[in-house]
Amino acid sequence: MKTIIEPFRIKSVEPIRMTTPEYRDQCIRDAWYNLFALHSDDVLIDLLTDSGTSTMSARQWASLMQGDESYAGSPSFYRFKAAVENLMPFKYLIPAHQGRAAESILFTVVAKPHHSVPNNTHFDTTRANVEAQGAEAVDLVVPEGHHPELEHPFKGNMDIAALERFIEERGVENIPLCMLTVTNNSGGGQPVSMENIRQTREVCDRHGIPLFIDACRFAENAWFIRQREPGYEDTPVVDIVREMFSYADGCTMSAKKDGLANIGGWLAMNNEEWAVQCRNRLILTEGFSTYGGLAGRDLEAIATGLEEVVQEDYLNYRIASTAYVERHISAVGVPTMKPAGGHAVYIDARRFLPHIQPLQYPGQSLAVELYRHGGIRGCEIGTAMFGLRPDGKEEPAHMDLVRLAIPRRMYTQSQMDYVVEVVQDVWERRESLRGMKFIRQPKALRHFTGRFAYVDDA
Repeated sequence: MKTIIEPFRIKSVEPIRMTTPEYRDQCIRDAWYNLFALHSDDVLIDLLTDSGTSTMSARQWASLMQGDESYAGSPSFYRFKAAVENLMPFKYLIPAHQGRAAESILFTVVAKPHHSVPNNTHFDTTRANVEAQGAEAVDLVVPEGHHPELEHPFKGNMDIAALERFIEERGVENIPLCMLTVTNNSGGGQPVSMENIRQTREVCDRHGIPLFIDACRFAENAWFIRQREPGYEDTPVVDIVREMFSYADGCTMSAKKDGLANIGGWLAMNNEEWAVQCRNRLILTEGFSTYGGLAGRDLEAIATGLEEVVQEDYLNYRIASTAYVERHISAVGVPTMKPAGGHAVYIDARRFLPHIQPLQYPGQSLAVELYRHGGIRGCEIGTAMFGLRPDGKEEPAHMDLVRLAIPRRMYTQSQMDYVVEVVQDVWERRESLRGMKFIRQPKALRHFTGRFAYVDDA
C-alpha cells in the first residue's frame, strides 16, 4: 500500500487549548521572544524537542506498575540492564537521569583543560559539558553536512581525512576520546553510515583513542542504514544496532529520545578504570549505581521502550512521517535540510530569510513567527545556539536552522498538515520578518534562558 498508517491506536487523549494570534503575540512578548520561556499550554503544536515528549505505550504504562523502588539492587535495574545490553553489549552500565547527566559524568572524569574532543557535530549540551572542563569541542562533519540543499544519504558522517589531520595536529595525548553522534542532531538529524562508523573506529584504533557514540537516536540511524546503505537491505534492525555499537568503546544515551521514555539515560563503556571513577561521580551527583537518579518505574519504562523502538513497523512510520512534512513544505519552495532527518524537519532559516544577517539570528526570528502565526513551537539551531565562543567572541554558526522536532507517537497527520500550512503562510510573507538581538544572555547555553528583542526596537 502507498499509505503508511500509524502503527498504533490512540487510547487516551489530551485536549489542546486553542489560541489566537493576538493572544500568542502577547505570550511571546512576555517570554522575551524565547520559546523555551513559554507556558506549554499556550502552544498548539509543540515541536520544540523530541526529548522526553514521546507518547508511552500501553505496555510501558503497565511496566511502571512493576517498578521496584529498592535503593540498591532493584530488579527493575536488572531488567533495564538486560534491555540495554541486548542492543549495546558494553561491560559497564551506569544509569543517569538523562543524557546530559551522562555527558557531565563522562567529561568530568576524562576531560582536562588541554584536551580536544572531536565529534561529527557536538550538540549543545555535549559541547557545553566538554567546555565546562576547559577542553575544546571540535566538529568534523563531512563537507556535505554544511550544505542543507545537497542531497546525500549520510550527511552526518565524520570527515575521516579531517579526523586524521586533527589527531596529527593536536597529538594523541591531548585527545581523551572521539565521539560520533547518531543521528547527527545539530547537523539536521542526518545519519551516519556503518562504513563511516567502521572507518572512524579504524582511525581511533591506529592512534589508541577510545570511540564513544552519542546514541540518543540510534534506532533511527539504524533504520537509515537499512534503507540507504548497500548490503543492509535485508538486515534486521536489531542486528544493525548491535554492529553499530560493536565498533565503539562506550556511549552516552538519552532515553528520552529512542528510549521512548519521558526521563532517563545512561553511560556505558568497556574501560574499567573510567567506569569506577564514573560510578563514584554518579553516586556523588545522581544516586546509587543501580538507579542513577531514576525511579524503578522509569527503569522499567525504558526497558520496554528499548524493545519497542527497534520494531520495524514503528521505524518505517517514524521516518516516513517526518519525510512527509519536509516534502510538503519543500514543495512550495521552503528551503530545508535535505534529505529529511529522522526526528525533525530542519528549515534553512538563512535561505528562508536572506535579508537577515546571521548575527541577527534569522532562525530565532523564524521560530518566533511560526509560534506567533500558528502556535507552533520550534527551536533555533544556529548562531543563537552556537555562535558564542568560549572566549566571549561571537561568529556565525555554520548554518542557521529551525528544527521542528516531532515527538514520537504523539501527533496525527492532520496536525502535521496544519504545521505545513503555517510554514507555508509564513513563507509567503517572509520579507516582513525582522532580525533579532540578545538583550540578556548567560555565558553558556544562552539560547535556553537568554532574552531577545528585535534589532529595531528601542
